[in-house]
Amino acid sequence: MRAFFYRLRIATLIAGIAGTARAQTAASPYETAGPPPIANPVDALVFGRLRDLKIEPAPLCSDAVFLRRVYLDTVGLLPTAAEAREFLADASADKRTRLIERLLARDEFADYQALKWADLLRVKAEFPINLWPKAAEAYYRWIRESLADNKPYDRFARELLLATGSNFYAPPANFYRALPARQPEDIARAVALTFMGARAEAWPAERRVDLAVFFSQIRYKGTSEWKEEIVYLDRAAALPARGRLPDGTGAALPPGGDARAVFADWLITRKNPWFARAAANRVWFWLLGRGIVHEPDDLRPDNPPAVPGLLELLERELAASDWNLRRLYRLILNSSTYQLSCLPRSRDPRAAAHFAYYPLRRLEAEALIDAVGQITGTTERYVSAVPEPFTYVPEELRTVEIPDGNSSSAFLELFGKPARDTGLLLERNDTSSAAQRLHLLNSTHIHNKIAQGPALGELYARHASAPAKLVEEIYLTVLSRPPTAEELRKVSAWRESSGLRGRDLVTDLVWALINSEEFLHRH
Repeated sequence: MRAFFYRLRIATLIAGIAGTARAQTAASPYETAGPPPIANPVDALVFGRLRDLKIEPAPLCSDAVFLRRVYLDTVGLLPTAAEAREFLADASADKRTRLIERLLARDEFADYQALKWADLLRVKAEFPINLWPKAAEAYYRWIRESLADNKPYDRFARELLLATGSNFYAPPANFYRALPARQPEDIARAVALTFMGARAEAWPAERRVDLAVFFSQIRYKGTSEWKEEIVYLDRAAALPARGRLPDGTGAALPPGGDARAVFADWLITRKNPWFARAAANRVWFWLLGRGIVHEPDDLRPDNPPAVPGLLELLERELAASDWNLRRLYRLILNSSTYQLSCLPRSRDPRAAAHFAYYPLRRLEAEALIDAVGQITGTTERYVSAVPEPFTYVPEELRTVEIPDGNSSSAFLELFGKPARDTGLLLERNDTSSAAQRLHLLNSTHIHNKIAQGPALGELYARHASAPAKLVEEIYLTVLSRPPTAEELRKVSAWRESSGLRGRDLVTDLVWALINSEEFLHRH
């Protein structure tokens, strides 16, 4: 208990964003001075709406904050101390744009985005989805490779919608297996949620039945291979001569054809607002923590966008780029709206919903434990409940790369990893709790990583003879910025009063910073 209160005193002593940032001046480590510029058409719409509402936007975030933010939002990693130092020393005007391009081209971008898509597509081996481990692995690899290849989004969707074959050898076919129930209306609900951002259960019954018709030929059968299942079409199934699409228009259903293709052709046309709108709203939610239409997967006529014209702009950009999702990321990331400070300039309760500042959000479970591992040079051990394709997940994988939603840990469960049962974006829980705080502050799990982590041992060995340099490297490693003069003063005073020296100094300072609001949140 004494150890707990000692650590608590250290953690509250060292500055974090929640306790110090609001008192900063123009020299703040968190934001720049002056009003934000209009960098692209996104800002013209957002700032115009804020002006109409008489809400002042926050200034741009500082370079250090942008660096950390864009790394976490694109590749799910912290920048290294060397990367932070190089970026902060770069005086060129276009360095943020160039950094965005480098991050979008990294392999880790596909890794991190595959985590998000695996949540949406319910990549989970066991109950209630029951893909089985081998199929979950194959499905995840197909998703990840599609993202790495920057496969056009319309092609990605079409391949899923028209998939048939073995769950093991035709990975997209698992789209039709990753469901708690497999009747045509159940499949239709999943299709509407995934590709239209709509909750079909709220539709009139007749409209749900109309959509289900397009998926009424789907059948399933087993094989002699254990847990293999084939998704196939029953082309002899009775279909009406015409079906009715979600926009109310009719469509011919050719006898013996694939009714899904009729729906897919309608869905991915550039004239159809549902498809591009759902994708654009989802990417905006992933980058800014709130959908332009919110909740992000509840698109309906009586749930209008917060900023008129913004979603339409993103829809047009996505369709005009031939469904290049990276281009959509590029547009949003380069906007001043994305690069605003997290410190609001207005107390108007509408400011958050209209993107007047970047929202504070706790790191998701997988990114958080990966960040701790990156800082300390340690890994996690994850065990699959079923020994296929392997019992122990290879330790060289980042947590965000784990394919199967059933492979978890007490830490991931505590910090809100989604169950992947529903495909809803808000199934993931990024809120903070007292139990999470206690784990970070007083668990042997985190203590052993910090006290025994080889990366911190190497850091200390390099700078043992220069305490000020050691503290600077710790701040760059954990917070992606150098310490302020006030923080240096506090650390120096604490070091003298505590009598800590050597590796113990590194352990306690890193522990304090990992428990700060600044580390735990995207900001």
